[in-house]
Formats: sequence, structure tokens, C-alpha cells
Amino acid sequence: MGTELLEGVTVLDLASVGPAARASRWLADYGADVVKVGPVPAKSGVQIAPPFFSYSAHRRMKRVLLDIKAPEGRDAFLALAAEADVVIESFRPGVVDRLGIGYAAVSAANPGIVYCSTSGFGQSGPKSQQAGHDLNYLASGGFLHLTGAGPDGGPPIPGATVADSAGGGMHAVIAILAALHHRAASGDGLGRHLDVSVADGVLALMALSVDEFLATGQDVEVGSNLLLGRYACYDTYQAGDGKWLAVAAIEPRFWANLCGLLGLDKWTRHQNDDAVQDDIRRDMAEVFRTKDRDTWVAELAPADTCVSGVLSVPELVEDEQFAARGAFVTAKHPAHGTFRQIGPVLAGMVPADEPYVCRESDATDTDELLARAGLAADRISALRDQGVVA
Repeated sequence: MGTELLEGVTVLDLASVGPAARASRWLADYGADVVKVGPVPAKSGVQIAPPFFSYSAHRRMKRVLLDIKAPEGRDAFLALAAEADVVIESFRPGVVDRLGIGYAAVSAANPGIVYCSTSGFGQSGPKSQQAGHDLNYLASGGFLHLTGAGPDGGPPIPGATVADSAGGGMHAVIAILAALHHRAASGDGLGRHLDVSVADGVLALMALSVDEFLATGQDVEVGSNLLLGRYACYDTYQAGDGKWLAVAAIEPRFWANLCGLLGLDKWTRHQNDDAVQDDIRRDMAEVFRTKDRDTWVAELAPADTCVSGVLSVPELVEDEQFAARGAFVTAKHPAHGTFRQIGPVLAGMVPADEPYVCRESDATDTDELLARAGLAADRISALRDQGVVA
């Protein structure tokens, strides 16, 4: 492996699932040393145990199990945090302070800590204590309303957990990286507390539509502008084999190319003519039904028409573009064998030269990590006997 962008950065991740776990996954793929901090199994009461393959099977991560509700477990966590750069937590607002591991306690031990609290609605506001998941935050941020209607007339369930991944996980990564940069550039070595709200992140993703309404006072609905399906040049069409094509010929020259290749030159000058959009859609639908999806893609995609096939998951994992980019890697698990997974695909990440070795979910590095944090071997042994660590 080459030089990694976050080499030398240590992250403690208190989350088991959701946006915070996604954030630590990406930080690990950028080279950070990520330590998953979990509860002692016998005392955990963990509600969700994700499948082994979730979060890339926690490749390249270490694990420590602590009973943070016990004073000794809290002190062990603070010892780890004193040597870390980042702490990520996703408890309901106020919980970490009650446990004695909130920002005030951690920053007292480590003034340089970047402490990222990731929650649904943020640390403040009337909804801050409300429980929720991805769909709730997509609903609150306007995303669901503008996805159109499903077969029953209501908003369809999105095909990706956009709130968890982009609204929360990437939001957290961006904030953490900005705080690390500021700590280094300011010269004071001080960290800060980051209040990452998943709903705020969804709102940021909705900026084009929300800002349009705020600036013009005009309601933004499905079909109200180009990106929301107003024009036939930006839509989906079914091919003759029942599979679907995505058409996004926004620029006039791309639209002209498409019309010419479909034998519909008569519509070239009517791209934004509201009076004939139904007619254009009808003609395009008829033409697209004359050939199968992949034949159309082969003809149109290389010809500057902005046409793509709507790929299923089994299709995209065999797609030649992703293969050329090395998007998928091999991992080995002691119980589940060898399998493929999405690799470190974001810009600047460095993939491994060998298959990733994943571990059983009960494997821990507790003794090694606590020793590194300064706890003596006999103290660690005593904590284990007390059931405070595992």
C-alpha cells in the first residue's frame, strides 16, 4: 500500500450502525487507525447486530469492549481518548455526558480531541430527542416529497440510505477533516465538538430545490423544473426487453444528438417547449421500445447523448467501468470464507495489494489497546475479571 492520507490519525468509534459507523468506515479507508469501542457483550443490551458483511466487514479496524457505565470502564475509555485524535459517537443527545464520556470530559483529558456527535436532528432543537432512521430524515428534509409517487401514490422507498450515508456519514467525515485541518493550521492544537445532524445533512443535499423556493417564493414540486422531470430530455424510459434507460440530455447539443439518433429530429428545437412534452415523451417511449436496453446503450452512450442503462446490483458488480477502476476487492472471513466487497473507491483512498482479512465479531484488541494507553497488565487483568472489559 502507498502513503495514506490519514496515516497516523487515531479514531475511536462508539457507534455500531448508522451514519457514524459509515463515517468511521471511510476514515479507515483513508488510512486512519479506527478502533471500534463496543459494550461488554454480557451487559450490552445491543438491539442491532449487523450482518458480518456490513460496513465492509470492519476491515482494517481494531476493537475494544468496555462497560462504560462502570466507573472503571469510563476511566479506561478516557485513557484511550487521551491518546486519540477523533471520537465519534451516536448516542441520543445528552447520553454521553451522563456517562461521563462527553466532550467536556474527553477534552479535559485531551484538549486536541475532535469530538463528533452524530445524531438524527442534532444536539439542540425541539426534535433533538426524537428517535428515527434514514427514512425519517429523508422525510423531514424534503427528499421524500420530491421523489415522486410510487404505485400506491405515496413516496417510494429510496434505493439507497441517502440520509445515513451522505446526510450523516459523509457529513461527519467532511466536518472531522475540516476540524483536523484547523487544529493543525491554527497552531493552538485545540480540537472542537462537532454537532452532526443527519437531518441538517439532508437539508444541505436539498439546497437546489429549497433555495429556489426561498429565492422565488414558488413552490417546488415533482415536474416543476428540469431536474424534477419537467422535460422529456431528463427522464427514464423502458426498452423493448422491459429494462430501463436513464436519459439526461440537458445540454442542447446532447439533446440534438439524441433526437437525431432516435429519428426524432422534429423535436430538436422543442426541448423546453412545455406545450409538447407529452408528445415528445410518447414518441421517445415508442422508439425506445423497439430495441433492448443494452443495444440502446451501446448505440447511444458513446455518442454524447447522456443515456445510461438502469443497472441492478447483480449487473453493476460486473460492470466494465467499475472493473476498470478496481471498485471491488476480495475479503476473507474465518467463518464466511472469501467474498467480494466494494473497495476503497473514494478519491485519494489506497486499496490493499492483498485480500482484506476480516475477523470474527467477537475478536478484540482490548489488552493491546489498553496497554498502549498506559494501563498495566495486572490492571487490565483485574478489569477483565470484574467484567468491565472483554
